[in-house]
Amino acid sequence: MSVSPIAIKQQDHWTQKGDVRLFLFEKSAAVAGKRPTILFVHGSSMASQPTFDLKVPGRAHSSAMDYFVEKGFDTWCVDMEGYGRSDKKRPINFDIANGVDDLEAATDYIQKTRGVSQFLIYGISSGALRAALFAQRFPQRVSRLALDAFVWTGEGSPTLEERKKKLPEFKKINRRPMDRAFMHSIFNRDHPGCAEERVIEAFADQVLALDDSVPTGTYVDMCSKLPMVDPSHIRAATIIMRGQFDGIAGFDDLIEFFKRLPNPDKQFAVMSGISHASFQQINYMTVYHILHAFFSQPEPIYVA
Repeated sequence: MSVSPIAIKQQDHWTQKGDVRLFLFEKSAAVAGKRPTILFVHGSSMASQPTFDLKVPGRAHSSAMDYFVEKGFDTWCVDMEGYGRSDKKRPINFDIANGVDDLEAATDYIQKTRGVSQFLIYGISSGALRAALFAQRFPQRVSRLALDAFVWTGEGSPTLEERKKKLPEFKKINRRPMDRAFMHSIFNRDHPGCAEERVIEAFADQVLALDDSVPTGTYVDMCSKLPMVDPSHIRAATIIMRGQFDGIAGFDDLIEFFKRLPNPDKQFAVMSGISHASFQQINYMTVYHILHAFFSQPEPIYVA
């Protein structure tokens, strides 16, 4: 197992969204100091820690949170309501808009606890939808926005075309069952071979240790309510990260979204050899590199 060159501390946190209890997880350098803060936002089928703090013996930098702490950032993630350690008690399907409310509560807490005024936000898949809608609703809280495996209208998405066939079923239930076979399907549906088997198994172990079912709300939204985000209302510097083989993110759909982003400080990155679940891919270091470059980029000096 890789050893970090710096001492990293971690801490569990809890906050309230009304009567709902939300779990947050923080990793930062053990030595005190002011650093930019990243908030990672998870997707539809897994809680936050397996996605962003994955443990795989012998796989260097398997934890994205550790990697970015080593690069000079403080890092946080939050379990959306209905996932992981956060409350699952309400009889709802925990949709995209509900996740944006979770991000509001999470950033409220981090601002009060750590004095953070603005966040670097990374969201993947439905987490990218949550992140984009949050940036639209709370522009003052987002300094830079990274949208990975994002979907705008859904046009050109083979994954969503298949998923829509089960939409009537998803609308009838608030939660869908999760098992190891489903976890494998995430990595096999687009382009098998983009992730190591040992990584898939470790990921499945850590996801299923927290959840044996997950909410249907994001699936219902992505199959029936797109578009949910207006790119013209996103003011933050933004990067669109699209895996070469990703079946969620239609290329032309993303280009049209990208064209409408008003901030000239924007990038579009196609990640070679990547399908879905980019942090768990064989080429995950490419993903880290792209994201780090964007998050550490000097702010432009605009010329009138």
